Amino acid sequence: QGQLVESGGGLVQPGGSLRLSCEASAFFLANHAIGWFRQAPGKEREGVSCIGRNGGNIYYSNAVKDRFTISRDNNRNAAYLQMNNLRPEDTAVYYCETVSCRAYGPETYYYPDITWGQGTQVTVSS
Repeated sequence: QGQLVESGGGLVQPGGSLRLSCEASAFFLANHAIGWFRQAPGKEREGVSCIGRNGGNIYYSNAVKDRFTISRDNNRNAAYLQMNNLRPEDTAVYYCETVSCRAYGPETYYYPDITWGQGTQVTVSS
């Protein structure tokens, strides 16, 4: 069974930075577009960013554009989300998933043999 696991979250002050990682096991991440989603308490889940299989076809939501950078290292079987200039409204649980990376955002693409992780908590507070 393939698995995606997120890490790198934490507590950071406004203006700070974090780098989230999304590591794949038991399957080749290179075969999939990857998306990052977030969900804050009481709010709808939001597609933040996505990246195509070969690193092209990148999307950012307006809320994170120019602050977040998505990348991937297929040799390491991992994807990343560099988050700079964090704001309190970025506070959420962040998830990575296999997706179709569309011009309007990531669409979750479910594979029965890949299990997604529990997410990683990002808290931006002074």
